[in-house]
Amino acid sequence: MPIGFDLSKAKDIHRDKIRAARLPLLQAQDLEFTRAQETSADTAAIVTAKQALRDAPAASAIDAATTADELKASWDTSLLGASPYS
Repeated sequence: MPIGFDLSKAKDIHRDKIRAARLPLLQAQDLEFTRAQETSADTAAIVTAKQALRDAPAASAIDAATTADELKASWDTSLLGASPYS
């Protein structure tokens, strides 16, 4: 019996990897936000960056992926850093 590939399960695992990768990034943004508030600096860019990290697991490319390679390619290196699949 050949080994099957459950794309739905793979998407769930991929989203979990995104959540794990974004955790330290969100923590760093929280620190920057606090520092900006202490100095009355503009926090708009920080808020935008944090929202992008929060939205990462819901990226449309993940839902649109129909193969494992497409799913791997949906990793946003500009937001999350190096792909765990490299």
